[in-house]
Amino acid sequence: MRFVGPDRTVHGALQRSAVVLINLGTPQAPTSAAVRRYLREFLSDPRVVELPRWIWWPILHGPVLALRPPRSAAKYAAIWTAEGSPLLVNSRRQAAALGAELARRALELEVALAMRYGEPSIGAVLHELRERQVTRMLMLPLYPQYSATSTGSAMDGVNHVLARVRDVPEVRWVKHFADDAGYIEALRASVAAHWERHGRGECLLMSFHGLPRRNLELGDPYHCECHKTARLLAQALALPPQSWRVSFQSRFGRARWLEPSTVDTLRSLAQGGVRRLDVICPGFAADCLETLEEIGIEGQATFLQAGGQQLRYIACLNDGAAFIGALADLVQRHVQGWPVDAGQHDQRSAEARRSAERALAMGAPQ
Repeated sequence: MRFVGPDRTVHGALQRSAVVLINLGTPQAPTSAAVRRYLREFLSDPRVVELPRWIWWPILHGPVLALRPPRSAAKYAAIWTAEGSPLLVNSRRQAAALGAELARRALELEVALAMRYGEPSIGAVLHELRERQVTRMLMLPLYPQYSATSTGSAMDGVNHVLARVRDVPEVRWVKHFADDAGYIEALRASVAAHWERHGRGECLLMSFHGLPRRNLELGDPYHCECHKTARLLAQALALPPQSWRVSFQSRFGRARWLEPSTVDTLRSLAQGGVRRLDVICPGFAADCLETLEEIGIEGQATFLQAGGQQLRYIACLNDGAAFIGALADLVQRHVQGWPVDAGQHDQRSAEARRSAERALAMGAPQ
């Protein structure tokens, strides 16, 4: 293997620290071709589809990539903005807001954004950081609840890049923050603000992204962490048991998935007499196709067709001040021991070395 890296170490160069936010990714455009490229990369990940390649490959490169892209492209087109993909737009705003908050706290940490699939790629982002002499990196996947399919895959992506690097940076991870007090408080404040503006529905549905049931049976903690987040949020809002539910969305394929499904729950709530329903998606840090289209458009249609009168989607935390503050707290805890004022510290050290070298050259006593 040929390792990637500079041919020589630049002695005395400033060494910096950075936070890398990692999200899932998005097509570059709401077109069949762009969606096909994105899905090919996404669904080729063995963390996402745990089937033998000889079984999955003909399915993926046959009916899936032939039939799914046009349908998905139409859904992306329904939520696409003038700035581009909502997920990418919101994630960039989060990175900018986090950088500003860390600077306000006098923490010299660069903030970069990478996508597990698509652009900006993990490889390109890590290469750029290394070019800027970043030697310490805190990886912060924007998945509050850990799953091998999401956070685990992000770890694979980073490790795959660093496996070819000669001078490997120091890396730390925020594995999950499903029960983080700041995150729960940001969710609580978001729901409370929504209720203050729009009134309160009869039930709060907390919809998380789904996974095949087999993942839970094989030891993936995601299902448990989703329920923990939901329970803590319900407690923070002082909700009685009958006024909130948990469900799982985004089913794919014929395998049994985590239950109850969001679609079935929307129907049962409407048919059971719930007329006004509030829905929040605590597992998504930024609004995207799964929240804006799957819940805000498709979910609303399902609920109304089943007899409900109003479904109100509560936006993701996005770049709200409470959530950015919670992320900054997470970062601050995880970089303890790092010289996060590294720029100033290294600059002083470099100046001290140059002063000593000049003194030696002049024959001054040390």
